Amino acid sequence: MSQEKPISLVRIEYAKAAEAYLRTLPPEHFMEATPQARQRKITLCSFDVINARRPDIQLFNELLVQYRHGRQQVLRQVVPDNMAVVATEEIKAETSYDIPLQPERPYWMFEYVSKYSQRKDYEDSFHKYERELKVPYYLLFYPDQQELTLFRHNGKKYVSVKPNGTGRLAVADLEIEVGLVDGWVRFWFRGELVPLSAELFRDLEETRRRADREKRRADKLEQGLGNEKRRTDDEKRRADDEKRRADRAEQELQRLRAQLQGR
Repeated sequence: MSQEKPISLVRIEYAKAAEAYLRTLPPEHFMEATPQARQRKITLCSFDVINARRPDIQLFNELLVQYRHGRQQVLRQVVPDNMAVVATEEIKAETSYDIPLQPERPYWMFEYVSKYSQRKDYEDSFHKYERELKVPYYLLFYPDQQELTLFRHNGKKYVSVKPNGTGRLAVADLEIEVGLVDGWVRFWFRGELVPLSAELFRDLEETRRRADREKRRADKLEQGLGNEKRRTDDEKRRADDEKRRADRAEQELQRLRAQLQGR
């Protein structure tokens, strides 16, 4: 009767496999064209914002994925440009995402293919995502040709997702939609376009400017109210002074009348 390996030994085995895989990679694997780098940056920034609202959606950047496949349980490997995992607990993966040791399997793979950098065998990756890992969603983007395709796994194979009423491609379970804006893949969360870091900064600055304008307006209004109050107080003091003078004049008039009547 076979016994399963202790988890510690399994971890060591996967760590050694990851190191061996890294040594086999050719130099061009580490060369990334600007279009790919820019799209990965956009995706990372977008999912940082999404994660703040849905912490269970966790994104990873060029992380080696390792898994066992087939009757012989051969160790297989693939490196997506980005990978999303849906898990309620924080995923801890340093050098590789070893599926048997993780609480959840990959949910969404992202690949960006540029003619200036053919680093990977994308057909092989597609085969692994579709037939071996059966990843629910796979996004493929060719920035040079402006071609964006979102695949959904139907249990047997990948089928392309059709645009919804807004013209975007939806991953309904994650409340996310994707589409092209100014030549890049952008993401919508719960119907709103996810801002990027620069856009967030500009929005923050505009919010601060609006707050400053409102504060200046409030200060000006308060100053105006203060001036009005001072004018009112001054008028009240003048009216009081006039009344006191009138009262004294009346008293003096009554005194004189009393003197005249006494003669």
